[in-house]
Amino acid sequence: MNKIIQFIKEARAELKKVNWPTRKELIDSTKVVLITSLLLAVFIGVIDFILSQLIKTLLG
Repeated sequence: MNKIIQFIKEARAELKKVNWPTRKELIDSTKVVLITSLLLAVFIGVIDFILSQLIKTLLG
């Protein structure tokens, strides 16, 4: 039981050392992730469409 308590104390101490992002940093990072994901999805969609049309043309 003492090992568990010691582990929890050490984990809490380590979490206090973490440099947590501010609300603005978190929102900005989220925007970057969402925009990047959207752009990547559009890019993959366009490439998929082009390749699909190319295959239809070659086979049909």
